[in-house]
Amino acid sequence: MSHPAAKQAPNQLVTPVTIFGNLAFVSGQLPRQNGALKYTGRVGADVSAEDAQHAAALCAQACLDSLALALGGYERIVRILKITGFVASTPDFVGQGAVIDGASRVFIDVLGERGKHARSAIGVQQLPHGAAVEVEMIVGLV
Repeated sequence: MSHPAAKQAPNQLVTPVTIFGNLAFVSGQLPRQNGALKYTGRVGADVSAEDAQHAAALCAQACLDSLALALGGYERIVRILKITGFVASTPDFVGQGAVIDGASRVFIDVLGERGKHARSAIGVQQLPHGAAVEVEMIVGLV
């Protein structure tokens, strides 16, 4: 719960976490380490699939850190309902699902059964700030 990206929104127009009833919507998180963007470029050209999995793991941890900051911990989390992973990739790269496995592993490792989720893994041309991966999630709460 100490990820620097969780401490503030990227700009004044975005909220890192929105809570509505028993749902939390976590804004897309980028692969930051010690506050700096670690993986940039497109998977299949500038970033290896293995590095992209690590990028997805960093995104997942940033999602959890933002959520924990908003909720005061993980106790209210019933289950991660859905994650969406975006992978900046070349037109011929088809391993987006394997990349986002890096995020899924973090959620399950940290939350166990509560971390299992539905998922989409989407290849895109470009992400904010040139990031290689971005992950967002919807979470059920008590």
